[in-house]
Parts: sequence; C-alpha cells; structure tokens
Amino acid sequence: MNRLQEIWSYIRKHKYSATLIIFFVIYVFVDENSLMRQREYNSEISDLQDEIERYREEYEESTLMLNELEENPAAIEQIAREKYLMKKANEDIFIFK
Repeated sequence: MNRLQEIWSYIRKHKYSATLIIFFVIYVFVDENSLMRQREYNSEISDLQDEIERYREEYEESTLMLNELEENPAAIEQIAREKYLMKKANEDIFIFK
C-alpha cells in the first residue's frame, strides 16, 4: 500500500509530464491512427502501387500483342507455335528443358 502512495505522490507532483508520457504512448502505440499503423499503411500503399505498375506494364504488353495480331495474320501462327506448341501435320516438335 505504501508503494501505491509513493507512485500516486510522484504522479501528482509531475502531472504534466505524466500526462504527456501517457499521451505519447497512446499516440504512438495504442490509437487507431497510431504511428505504427501509419507505417504499416504506408508500406501497404507502396506495395499496392508497385503491383499497379506491374499490371499496367502487363496491360501495355498485351495491348501491343493484340494490335499486332489484328494487323498481322502471320503473328497468330507464330504465337500458336511458340506458346501453345501447335504444329503443322507434317512437322515434329522437340522440346528442350
């Protein structure tokens, strides 16, 4: 009981600094918008922006390929052979790994 009185006495003497410390702890660690969560959110935003950029590049490549297929019918045969391993009736396909 004596220990509690000492703590309470210390808090009463230093009430402003104790209030600031409590506020700081709540602000940094406990609050819904704490600094720790802000760091997590910023990291997640950065990851999502990288993913958006990757999908944008993939979209541009696919668009270029689609335009090429619409303009050049020989490109259809090339893609069918390379990607889907299709062949003509008199050909043999060898796959090397």
